[in-house]
Amino acid sequence: MTNASTLEPAVTSAPKRPSWPQLGLPKLVWALAATHFVGRAGGVVRSFLVLYLTQAQHLSPATAGAVVAAVGVGDIGSQLLGGWLGDRIGRRNTMLVGFIGAAGALAALGSADSMPGIWAAAVGVGLTIELFRPAGSAAVADLPTAQRIRAFGLLYWAANLGFSVATVMAGILAKYGYGLLFWINVVASLVAALIVWRQVPETRPAGSVRTRRALLPVLLRDRLMLAMMAIHAGYFTLFLQTFTTLPLLMTASGLGPATYGGVLALNGISIVALQPWAVRLLAGRNGSAVSAVSMLLAGLGAALGAVSHSPAAFAGSVLVWTLGQIGIAVRFGDTFAELAPAELRGRYMGLASTTWSVGAVLGPLAGTALLDVAGPAALGTACAIGGVVLFVAQRALIPALRRRAAAHETNGDR
Repeated sequence: MTNASTLEPAVTSAPKRPSWPQLGLPKLVWALAATHFVGRAGGVVRSFLVLYLTQAQHLSPATAGAVVAAVGVGDIGSQLLGGWLGDRIGRRNTMLVGFIGAAGALAALGSADSMPGIWAAAVGVGLTIELFRPAGSAAVADLPTAQRIRAFGLLYWAANLGFSVATVMAGILAKYGYGLLFWINVVASLVAALIVWRQVPETRPAGSVRTRRALLPVLLRDRLMLAMMAIHAGYFTLFLQTFTTLPLLMTASGLGPATYGGVLALNGISIVALQPWAVRLLAGRNGSAVSAVSMLLAGLGAALGAVSHSPAAFAGSVLVWTLGQIGIAVRFGDTFAELAPAELRGRYMGLASTTWSVGAVLGPLAGTALLDVAGPAALGTACAIGGVVLFVAQRALIPALRRRAAAHETNGDR
């Protein structure tokens, strides 16, 4: 994101229909949306990484799952580092470092021909490819409260528009070699960096550099934040079966990469079609209640996918967890932004993003191990039970989340 920007005022009258150009959002958000679209449209490697590792590198499913988990280990570091850098060197500079670094790490992973090289490059990809996320989320969290839900919704919509393009394109191009997918991803990262450099201003509050408040003492006292992080890490562990056990299950059913890409494209297309309406429908509802139902749907969808065998059945499972994914996405950023002290906003958003990264570690390890040892039925049962547990846990936090939001409003922290 050059220097401090002047954010345009929010539009106070609600639009009559869910058209994004009517959202009254500043140019900053549209520039970030462009980076999300480009990054996801060209981000073809991660969805097909387990297939690349098993088919091109001839690794076992368990080893491939461990390598994907290594990307997740890097992810954890990237979210913490991205949040810290966002509060220190600025949101814009952090995103530039992330996108340029990701281009280099992806090139290294695509050309690695030994296990040490694959492991090192996988961690490097994880450490850089999501570095932009907490910085971008902090930039949106810097917006007025009235704009945040719409802004986060737009970013998620743009990312999934790109994702739907990527999955179809990658499924077709994979037949020409996985190396092509890596280079597409490298170019996309560099284009996203160019957009940030030319179009994204800095939004970090001027006083945040002088306020050197330590994160750890605050976090250790913030039991609500810790509980939210634990619950969302569980959700992402379920959700990320999409990129680990789902392609293995489809391969075992005799379905190839193109079919897997088409099924994932259904997810992206559904989000592109439904997200604008979901923002309008869910923005005024209790965020924790929305998240609870969404987590239940994610667990049930993952369970259905574990026992599916035909393209239609896999597609049906995708539609179920896609509804849950939309609900989480609409309120995720705004809910965590409400928990954050103003001077720790970048680091809190980084911590929120680590829940994805923890899921990216636990999901591949737990999912592939359970599938290998106990089979699809046990995996499906575990996913269904997990969805129910997360539903109950998230519902239990509703009173505390309401009190936190009210306290921030009273203290003028928003």
